[in-house]
Amino acid sequence: MTETQTGFASKEEALAALAARLETNPDGVIEALAEAHGVSVVEAMQLLPRANCAFAPASAFDDIMNDLAEWGDVTVVVHTKSLVLECRGPLPKGEYGRGFFNLHGKSPIGGHIKASRCACIAFVRRPFMGKESCGVQFFDIDGEAMFKVFVGRLADYSLNPEQVEKFEALKARVSQNG
Repeated sequence: MTETQTGFASKEEALAALAARLETNPDGVIEALAEAHGVSVVEAMQLLPRANCAFAPASAFDDIMNDLAEWGDVTVVVHTKSLVLECRGPLPKGEYGRGFFNLHGKSPIGGHIKASRCACIAFVRRPFMGKESCGVQFFDIDGEAMFKVFVGRLADYSLNPEQVEKFEALKARVSQNG
């Protein structure tokens, strides 16, 4: 994006402004904040305060996916410029075939993930639209979100405490700054 599109004279200025914004208020749609500042989604995530975000390397993909398959009902989100798709249910165990990590099982969640395009994985715990959110977000080699797996919610919309414990344990085990 050019200066006229973002309002910033340089990428460094945009990153500094976004970092300041996220330091005082980590809430918001990160994709929209990234676009408004002319940076990739992963660059925006990297600016979140350390208390809100920890990263794991792409080499932890299999370990993370296997762990997530044991959590029970979660919400999987795919967010593009044209779509925010949410699906709730248990994440099936995956297996590799034909160049993809394939999710099949008795769940509304299924599909084929090009795991080789995964560059890093973020463990994100921050407010979103005024409510606490907690999820694992997978980023591709272009710095964009591949998909996100969020901790499930109880009937009162609070986070499932058992899954929050699993999230924190997994983050501590695989993240570089957990």
